[in-house]
Amino acid sequence: MMQLFHNTSQQCSKITTETYSTSFSSAIKLLHKDLRAPIYNIYGFVRFADEIVDTFHGYDKQQLLHEFKTETYNAIERGISLNPVLHSFQLTVNEYQIDISLVDSFFNSMECDLSKAKYDAAGYAAYIYGSAEVVGLMCLYIFCEGDKNLFEKLKPAAQALGAAFQKVNFLRDIKADYQQLSRTYFPNMDFKNFTAAMKAQIEYEIAEDFIHAYEGILQLPVKARFGVYVAYKYYLSLFKKIKKVQPAKILEQRIRIPNYSKAFILAKAGIRTQFNIL
Repeated sequence: MMQLFHNTSQQCSKITTETYSTSFSSAIKLLHKDLRAPIYNIYGFVRFADEIVDTFHGYDKQQLLHEFKTETYNAIERGISLNPVLHSFQLTVNEYQIDISLVDSFFNSMECDLSKAKYDAAGYAAYIYGSAEVVGLMCLYIFCEGDKNLFEKLKPAAQALGAAFQKVNFLRDIKADYQQLSRTYFPNMDFKNFTAAMKAQIEYEIAEDFIHAYEGILQLPVKARFGVYVAYKYYLSLFKKIKKVQPAKILEQRIRIPNYSKAFILAKAGIRTQFNIL
């Protein structure tokens, strides 16, 4: 009967993913069926923490995050939680023996969102690592399925992919982060006078991350490669669209990829995979 609770909890993480991110949920469905549930479990956990710091206005965010953090560590140690998202997450952490230091770094970055509004270069790098690169590494544990040598080989690429996704999100969400949450993640950027040169500097950094990430995607196990490649292509398409937008427009609107474009990306990726020309 315990399996029923496991399954129900994992369904909650799956629903969370599908509700909050159509792009990621679509990409996860392209992974081998053995990999889908644990990736949903990671996304559900990350999403809940992110919601606490980003959207739970009017509530004591610090207390909520503290409680969520405590419950997370308790769930991992005990091997059970009555919070279904945390229960499914601990299942994945314990089954794949995910390094607990990744969870530590993730919470460090989430805590920064409660107090820090601006970042220097070192703080920015630490935030990106904790909020995004560690998520890529958690997923890599699953993709490698216990192959430690492959994990070590692909670590830099997994971190680069997580960083690229996060930085694209930052660039896309400047309006909300800067105007609504009073956050400035990119160091040495003046968004009151956001110039083309500043935008180009950020874009160069992101492009480098995408290049390093792609090299790793090609070396992923077959069970993971197609789903990760499609997620990469979704974000690369979004990035290319953002690059075409003038700096002032970034502060006025949130750039999106329409569903028909996502469908085209998926179809094209499927063809390239079929002919082994990723």
